[in-house]
Amino acid sequence: MEYRRVDIDRAVVHIVTTDRSDGSFALDVEPSELAGRRSAICDVPWFALRQVHGTTVVDVVEIPVAEAGVVSPPQADGAVTFIDRCAVSVLTADCAPVVLIGSSGVAVVHAGWRGAVDGIIASAATRLMAAGAGPVATVLGPCIQPEAYEFGNDDLQPIVEEFGHEVIGRTPAGTDALDLTRVVQIACERAGWPPPERPACTSDPRFFSHRTRSDTGRQATVTWLESR
Repeated sequence: MEYRRVDIDRAVVHIVTTDRSDGSFALDVEPSELAGRRSAICDVPWFALRQVHGTTVVDVVEIPVAEAGVVSPPQADGAVTFIDRCAVSVLTADCAPVVLIGSSGVAVVHAGWRGAVDGIIASAATRLMAAGAGPVATVLGPCIQPEAYEFGNDDLQPIVEEFGHEVIGRTPAGTDALDLTRVVQIACERAGWPPPERPACTSDPRFFSHRTRSDTGRQATVTWLESR
């Protein structure tokens, strides 16, 4: 587990990214077990998403009420909240978990390459700014890096057309790869948010990775506000 704290005007933003040692947070985990894992990370209500590699961003305006310890998740790939002590989260095992920290609220985004091309990061940033939350910081959790993300040239073309040639990486064998971190950085810059630092690669055995190990487990990136 990695914990970070960012101070904003009215509150503290807490950000946690889990790893394999914390167990899987996939939605198919037995509900009471999943609830226990969540409470061990942060003992506040969790708002999760049923992710579909789309661009839907939901507004979390009230603390969710859980049934059997786990809230039924909506189908979306991003969540924005301005309320205290409500954890918004995404699950990943190679895709990019992005936290956009605003001056009065926070957004969390599940950004695979499709969602990034289609504008999921910009959608979340727009929601924050429309509510008066200016950009403060961006945190990017573990995601797949070019050395483990070989891509065929034809598959790269729509991504290159959107973000430019700098998103092309190379594998150790010298074949074309996608630099998903650079995709996220460019998308954040275009949306008016600071580009995040490059995170660890999910090929590291500390993390779940669908692409490199066919893992079915998922790590969680979760963030919540707490007024000072």
